[in-house]
Amino acid sequence: MIFSSVYLRLSCFALLVTLAGCSVNEIDYSNDFENNGRDANGLKRDSLYLQESLPPGLPYPDDHFQSGLAQQIAYLNRIPEKHYMLENIQTSVTELKQVATEIDHWLRNPTQQPKLIAHQLAGQDQRGNVQVTGYYVPVMPARQESDDVFRYPLYRRPAQRDENGQFPSREAIDFENALAGQGLEIAYTADLIDNFFLHVQGSGVIEYQNGERKLLSWGGVNGHAYRSIGKELIERGEIDKASISAQSIRQWLLVNPHRQREILSTNPSYLFFSEGLSQPVGAANVPLTPLYSAAVDTSLIPLGSVLLAKLPNLDSYGNLIGHEFRLLLAQDRGGAIKGPGHIDWYQGVGDEALINAGNLKHFGKVWLLLPQNPQQKLIAQ
Repeated sequence: MIFSSVYLRLSCFALLVTLAGCSVNEIDYSNDFENNGRDANGLKRDSLYLQESLPPGLPYPDDHFQSGLAQQIAYLNRIPEKHYMLENIQTSVTELKQVATEIDHWLRNPTQQPKLIAHQLAGQDQRGNVQVTGYYVPVMPARQESDDVFRYPLYRRPAQRDENGQFPSREAIDFENALAGQGLEIAYTADLIDNFFLHVQGSGVIEYQNGERKLLSWGGVNGHAYRSIGKELIERGEIDKASISAQSIRQWLLVNPHRQREILSTNPSYLFFSEGLSQPVGAANVPLTPLYSAAVDTSLIPLGSVLLAKLPNLDSYGNLIGHEFRLLLAQDRGGAIKGPGHIDWYQGVGDEALINAGNLKHFGKVWLLLPQNPQQKLIAQ
């Protein structure tokens, strides 16, 4: 993906989902905190998707969604026909295009409701509870040449891998200068922690001293397994699971500089960047739409899908105060977005998006929208 294979993102900090769950609470320990938004009484099921009636009225989106939907239709029009076997349902590019077209028609003619079927995702606990985390595009100062302050490089992907098909680990790159002297440096920043968060987001904007801005996009990863440092800090008892967020992780790293190498290196996965794009795009190679684009596990939710989601609504302190229904566009994927229990919700660019994304770690529900079509068969329910 270009913006991402969003390889990792803030959400991953906020807690990487473990599908195994715990025997009592049915969800991962790190996600089991007070007021997490989980519906513990949801219908238990064995299948990936549960067919349900579409709610009486879809949530009407704003004009930004229409722009994103037009990009989604363009994406579906340029990819070849393909059939998707999603455990107990099947769909195709043609059907995804039909959904997007029907919703586009509804937006232009609101009295004519689209004829769709909602298939609820099983969630982390097989009760439909999907953890919703957030990602964003950071803006950070940088220099084209290193100096005493701006001395932490952002790298392009190397040409050579080792015998295991991998590049050096995070510790080797950040703390042992494993890539130094290869001409791979794009720019230099003043903070290794900022770089780490930029890696997690998968993309970001750097701003030079003269005001020039440049978008850095996902340029590949080093092949090492991803490990959430948020989960690591919870398991070590350093941060309470109810308080975990990008902000709390950053604060912990700042007040424990002598332990930064130890903790950052527990995640050996490392992101490289590429240049040239003018705006953030996702794995579908279309511009991401703030508050409407989502990163998904594309083995379960095809790129180009339209989703109905019951999303966490947070107050200014990051506390859950309810849920809201919203249409989402599956336009991205992430290395840490795996299984039916996790989606990543794109929040936009800059500081406000950072705060919103950093606080999201709560449960909601997600439905894949498919046509009311005689050829759409439920394989097993």
